[in-house]
Amino acid sequence: MTTKDNLAAKGLSQLYIGIMSGTSVDGIDVALVEIIDGCTRLLHAIEVAFAPKVRQQILALCADQHTSLSALGQLGVTLGRAYGSAVNQLMAERSLKPEQIRAIGCHGQTLFHAPTGSAPFSMQLVNPHELAATTGITTITDFRGMDIALGGQGAPLVPLFHRSLMAESHDDETLVFANIGGMANLSVLAPEFLGFDSGPGNVLLDAWSMHCLGQSFDKDGRLAQQGQVNSQLLSRLLAEPYFAQPAPKSTGRELFSLSWLQQKLDEYRTDHDDELSDADVMATLVALTASTLTEPLQGYPAGRLLLCGGGTRNPALMAALKQALPHWQLQTTTEAGIDSDAMEAMAFAWLAHRCLNRLPATEPSLTGARHSEVAGCITQVGSHPLELGG
Repeated sequence: MTTKDNLAAKGLSQLYIGIMSGTSVDGIDVALVEIIDGCTRLLHAIEVAFAPKVRQQILALCADQHTSLSALGQLGVTLGRAYGSAVNQLMAERSLKPEQIRAIGCHGQTLFHAPTGSAPFSMQLVNPHELAATTGITTITDFRGMDIALGGQGAPLVPLFHRSLMAESHDDETLVFANIGGMANLSVLAPEFLGFDSGPGNVLLDAWSMHCLGQSFDKDGRLAQQGQVNSQLLSRLLAEPYFAQPAPKSTGRELFSLSWLQQKLDEYRTDHDDELSDADVMATLVALTASTLTEPLQGYPAGRLLLCGGGTRNPALMAALKQALPHWQLQTTTEAGIDSDAMEAMAFAWLAHRCLNRLPATEPSLTGARHSEVAGCITQVGSHPLELGG
């Protein structure tokens, strides 16, 4: 009897929903996937914008890191309801009922990532009870905590998923996934298996756009394309110690923020008399993302780089990546047949499946944890005992 037959005999659905809202805070990505015999197939995906007030609350909290317990609790409830509403929208579009979905895997909204020190943690905010109650679907959250408790970074979580998508690829080809969200991260699948955050993806580009233009992002890379890369400023930005750290490593808004950028700009202006235009700063930030993402790949034979995330919609950034890797084949995952915008949401549906099947979410070589472990906390709905497996 096949895995599919076993699941059918148990009456277990093979449909999972994944939810992702990243450090760019640009919206809620929801993906419906079918997982059979280890193969993940995207059936439907939507993106729902955050209400402006909610987005501003998240960004303000990440920026100043001050709030009240009441405000924090209420934001968790708000996020649970917002995620649940997005799931219900997807369900309605596909005419699905809650009992047809095995589980939801939800990343939550990262507010603070501090995987090192005497009391390491990573905070992804969502009230899972609100999400489960709003949808009527068993919900799995907190995918990073166990890895951190075992001495790991709690990141990256997606390389195993990327590897599962490319199971039939040949090891004689250099193959890398690059996700360019708020942060940028790399999954090297061959000739070795490695994953880490390379540094800022869109986070500084978006912060500078809001600062200069009052817009949440630099549409079509227009401001960047009007400027010139300032090599001296770029060198100062690249001197950030994080970039020289070996993997495993991960980062977030705690380091790469508008405050960090403004400090670097102040240092530059102290030492230089020339004026920096807003466009020149933006062009230099594009070069920073491109440089830190591609520099770790320079030691590999030229191969294939599959790109996903919001950064793929920035022509200035894509051009900079191609210039840095002239002998590589660069394409978006959408061009390769996998929806770029849905990739991370798909990953969390896959991680929910891993949790229910008691399979580890990552590997020590990726995160630095002492050993692999199952990840995720389950919030169950329904009166029947939870059937693990499937």
